[in-house]
Amino acid sequence: MSKLQPARGTRDIYGEESRNMTAVVDTFKRVATSYGFEELSTPIFEFTEVYKRPLGETSDIVSKEMYTFDSHAGDAKESEELTLRPEFTAGICRSFISNGMQQNLPCRFMSSGPAFRRERPQRGRYRQFHQINAELLGQAGAEADVDIIAMAWRILKDLGLGDKVILHLNSLGDLESRAAYRTALVAYFEKHKASLSKDSLRRLGGNPLRILDSKDEGDAKIVANAPLMSGSMNETSRAFFETVKNGLDELSVPYVLDERLVRGMDYYCHTAFEFVTTELGAQGTVLAGGRYDGLIEQLGGPPTAGVGWAGGIERLAMLSEMGSVPARPIVIMPMGEAATLKAFSVAETIRGAGHPVTADRSGNLKKRLTRASKANARFAVVIGDDELETGAAALKDLDSGEQQNVPFSDLAATVSLAYGDIA
Repeated sequence: MSKLQPARGTRDIYGEESRNMTAVVDTFKRVATSYGFEELSTPIFEFTEVYKRPLGETSDIVSKEMYTFDSHAGDAKESEELTLRPEFTAGICRSFISNGMQQNLPCRFMSSGPAFRRERPQRGRYRQFHQINAELLGQAGAEADVDIIAMAWRILKDLGLGDKVILHLNSLGDLESRAAYRTALVAYFEKHKASLSKDSLRRLGGNPLRILDSKDEGDAKIVANAPLMSGSMNETSRAFFETVKNGLDELSVPYVLDERLVRGMDYYCHTAFEFVTTELGAQGTVLAGGRYDGLIEQLGGPPTAGVGWAGGIERLAMLSEMGSVPARPIVIMPMGEAATLKAFSVAETIRGAGHPVTADRSGNLKKRLTRASKANARFAVVIGDDELETGAAALKDLDSGEQQNVPFSDLAATVSLAYGDIA
C-alpha cells in the first residue's frame, strides 16, 4: 500500500504553523471587536447560485476554480447544486438577506475559516486555504472605507507586519464613472483584438475591466497602455476618494496610489485596496478588499452599501511568525498502582491553576526524567509509595536539578510561584 498523503493543494496544520495561524485569528478578532465587529459564521457550502450570480459565469473562480457538487434534498428526487465556499463575502451577503438584517443597519461582521479553490498550489496558497474576513454593511459614506482600512492596518501592525507590507489604493468610481471607463476600455481594446487572449476576447463583450486582471503575458503588454480610471471619474467620485485619502492621512496610514488596481465585478465601486508584500514571491497580496454597493441588490436583497476585505491566514502567518511558544509542561511520574490513582487528582489540581500537565507512567525513573527533559518540561512530580505515606510529592526542577518535597495540597501554589503567576 502506498504511503497516504493529503490531497494535492491541502496539508495538515500543526505545531508552529498552527500556533502562528491561531495568533493571526486571535489578533484579528481582538482588533475587530474593538471596532464594533461581531462574529458571523456561515455554512461552508452554499447553493452554487450564491457565488455564480455575483462572481459571473465567465470569472475564473466560477469557470475554473469552484468545487461544485450535486446533493439530494432529503427525499426529493431533484438534486441541488452546491459549492464549497470559494470566498466569504457572497455568503455573508446571502446571510444578511436571509435573516432580514437590513432592519439593524449598520452591520459589522467578522468571519474566519477555510475556503476552497481549484487553483495551482504555490507558496502560501492552497486549494483549501483559510481567511480572515471583515464586512461593513449599510454605511455609504467614505468614512466607512477609512474605518475598515484602518482596522486592517492595525491588525497588520499588531502582527508585526508594519514594515513588511504596503497599502496599494485606487478608486473605481461610481456607476456613472465606471460606465464611462468601460466605454473607454472597449474602444481601446477593440483596436488590439487581434492580439488579445481568448479569455480576454470573451471578457471584452461582457466586462472589459476583467481584462485588466489578465495573467496572459500578451494581454499584459496591451493593458500597460490602457486608459486609466482617473480619466473617467466624475466630481462625485473624486470627492469620495479624496475623503478616503484624507482620512488615511489623518490616521497616518501609509499608502501608494495604484491606478492599475481594479476589481472586475460590476458591483464594485469607489475604493479598492490591497496590502502587498515583496517577501512571499510574485503573488504578494496578503489582504485585499473594496466597496461593493451593488452586491446585495444583485443577490436579490435591498440596495445596501457594503465595504470589506479578506486576508489570507497562511500568508499572514508566514510573514508574522508570532505564535506563542507552548508553555513548558509539568510531568507527573507515578511509581506503582496506588500512585497512578493519586496522580489523576494531582494532575487535575495543577491544571486547575492554569498549567499544562502530562503523565509518564512507563519505564524506570531515569528514563522518564530523560524523556521529560527532551520534551522541555519545567518540573517532574514524582509520586511513589513513600510520597503517598508522607502526603508530599517529590518536585524536581528540571532546569536547576534541585528537588524538594511538597505537600500535595501545596503543589499548585508552588509551581505557580515558580512560573511567576503569583508573587
